Amino acid sequence: MNRKTTQHLIPIKEENDAQDSYRIYPSFKISKEKIHLGYNTLAKNLVNQKTILLDGYIGVDWNEIQHELCSALQNENLIVNAININKCLKPENEIKQLVAPFLGGDDPIFGCKTDLMVSDYFDEHKISNIELDPNADINIIYGTGASQSNVEGFLVYFDLPKNELQFRMRANAITNLGFSSVKNHKQMYKHFYFVDWEVLNREKKRLLPHVSIVVDQQRPNYPTWMTGETLKQSLSKISKTYFRVRPWFEPGVWGGQWIKERFKELNQEVPNYAWSFEMIVPENGLVFESDGTLLEVSFDMLMFFERDNILGKAANRFKDEFPIRFDFLDTFNGGNLSLQCHPKPEYINKYFGENFTQDETYYILDAEDDAEVYLGFHENIDASKFKKALEHSYKTKEILEVENYVQKLPAKKHDLFLIPHGTIHCSGTNNLVLEISATPYIFTFKMYDWQRLDLDGNPRPMNIERAFENLNFERKGQNVQDTLISKPVLEASGSDWKKIHLPTHPDHFYDIFRYDFDNKVHIETKEQCHVLMLVEGDSIELLIDGEKQGFNYAETFAIPAAAKKYTLINKSNQKAKVIISFVKESAC
Repeated sequence: MNRKTTQHLIPIKEENDAQDSYRIYPSFKISKEKIHLGYNTLAKNLVNQKTILLDGYIGVDWNEIQHELCSALQNENLIVNAININKCLKPENEIKQLVAPFLGGDDPIFGCKTDLMVSDYFDEHKISNIELDPNADINIIYGTGASQSNVEGFLVYFDLPKNELQFRMRANAITNLGFSSVKNHKQMYKHFYFVDWEVLNREKKRLLPHVSIVVDQQRPNYPTWMTGETLKQSLSKISKTYFRVRPWFEPGVWGGQWIKERFKELNQEVPNYAWSFEMIVPENGLVFESDGTLLEVSFDMLMFFERDNILGKAANRFKDEFPIRFDFLDTFNGGNLSLQCHPKPEYINKYFGENFTQDETYYILDAEDDAEVYLGFHENIDASKFKKALEHSYKTKEILEVENYVQKLPAKKHDLFLIPHGTIHCSGTNNLVLEISATPYIFTFKMYDWQRLDLDGNPRPMNIERAFENLNFERKGQNVQDTLISKPVLEASGSDWKKIHLPTHPDHFYDIFRYDFDNKVHIETKEQCHVLMLVEGDSIELLIDGEKQGFNYAETFAIPAAAKKYTLINKSNQKAKVIISFVKESAC
């Protein structure tokens, strides 16, 4: 399967690299002999099945799966009859009409989340006419939606991480569900986000309790797999202890050099890394390790099975959605981000179908002496003049003097800037921002981008009209200093530790604390999921439920609500500082 990216495929086997620095392939260790490799081993576990359903996510390579698995079964001297479920899809023109209301027309970025089901894509008459071959040793129905066949069979589910899905998309190697040809990549991603992922996540949740085998299909010709029972047991254990998702990284026009210089496992030939998606749950995965072999599943599987254990008292509000994300924005020796804002809650729900909005904060993990953040308007802001200036700059390609309208504030390590919806903002150069935010992550209304082209040499889309439907022009002057820069408060302390509250804005449904300690701290979850990162120091050790796990500087991890309590031990020769974020009691 072709992929277009500078990023390496996750290795099949855990590599014995030094564990004292940031790890790009974190894994959760499970019992021995629980993860298996290859189509041949999979076939040997299927030889006694008479009917097999091979279902899975969009983007998996069904041609490879069908060819390799059927060949492996035939090598066992079995007669195999394979049926492609795609022949039961509705005509493509009907599917186009079905999904069109959710795709936002020609808008390059935004649509609205669909309520469609996989069953809506299939022709009931064609489904009813599926015929199994009584003379075959094994009948296989394969393809995304195979479980719609109404045929009872042994269910094998093929999963694919969303970063690899996007890399295959960029190589024009895959299409949207029910479509025969590729589209413009922005349009295809929009189609994935608002339609395909919604449809197939619902189907995945429905199927998971019945799945007998789960397969990670991201490495061509080298799938890894485990039983459905092993998956359930492993997710159950995670839900009571800890987890770290696999981060992934992307270059950008404003990207910097901080990530590249410090995370040496990454491809060093890339010009920059703009983002590290530390925990953006809709797109990150969980990696399991057994006997050194790695298998990745989508994070949402954990939420489908164990959301109450994970979220505790916040589960009633957020259901299967994990509410908090962590990511890095790297502008070290890079450029400013685009000038932007995020939608009001009612706006994001009405137009995009999201249940909560993209309220953000910037925690400054590192910064040069000249680092700054653009945040809020000047006191004398004139909204109409500002809009005219933006429109003029967009039309003429003239440089906009942003500082005439937007405040520029100095940024230093451990500052926390508050960015509730409607706030104009962007990071300036020479920051490494830990963005602590509500989970939605694509709803950025760009107003100005310093007249840059994207990495493909195309103009970046602007959203001036949408921005002005959401901008809060009261966030200006001294009000910005008073309400949008967090004022640390010492909440508790001991002989060698401090618990510091970094208050967020009333519009934020999550809170942020930091523990500064020399030796160790004991922390209770109080029925909340904690998302953590070591923001100063080399490493810490987590003690939880009789187990130990080390985490290094800048690694994100989470403690589920069901863990109840845990201990962090400083393994550095300097004071450790750990950021913790969780849902506010009042927001549950």
